[in-house]
Amino acid sequence: MRANSGSGEQGRSFTERGRRAQIVEAAIDTIVELGYSRASFGQIAKRAGLSSTGMISYHFRNKAELMQQVVTDVYAVAEELVGERIEAAGTARDQLRAFIESSVDFYRAHHRKIRALTEIFLNERGDDAALPHRRELEGMRELLRAGQLAGEFRDFDPHVMAVALRHALDGIALRLGVEPDADADLYARELATMFDLATRAG
Repeated sequence: MRANSGSGEQGRSFTERGRRAQIVEAAIDTIVELGYSRASFGQIAKRAGLSSTGMISYHFRNKAELMQQVVTDVYAVAEELVGERIEAAGTARDQLRAFIESSVDFYRAHHRKIRALTEIFLNERGDDAALPHRRELEGMRELLRAGQLAGEFRDFDPHVMAVALRHALDGIALRLGVEPDADADLYARELATMFDLATRAG
């Protein structure tokens, strides 16, 4: 069975997983340096130190599939960091603050990944690339609904609030991408306070 058959990471050897990770990192570097449109298999192979584009084609059928893997891998790293912080928080208000602050921490530590992700979202037209983004939005809506049911949050439309928060976070991610020396802690505190005031009951 070919490595790009969609069987998942468990069905691949250690060497194959390592090669795929190498290609994904090279794709991120290429997108950041050249932009999405110029991120060809040839340019990615060059940055990965591969002898031919065939080594990429073995793992990924086309550029869209590789871009989907980039999105999946970046979200996996983010979910590990953000998920742990949310689970450690107690109330819905604390979880909302943890989500915002840990998201900004991720943007600060991985701004190149975020820049690549932004390029992909702006250029990829397929639904697969946006799937993790939609799942995250649904998770935000569920957190907000839970806070409302617990009486911690006021009455508002959870979808509208989740979209507003998502775009606010996207704006900070873009700012940290072009201004890596910006005070990320200040951005995180202010945004967390803003949405705490916007959502809290009473």
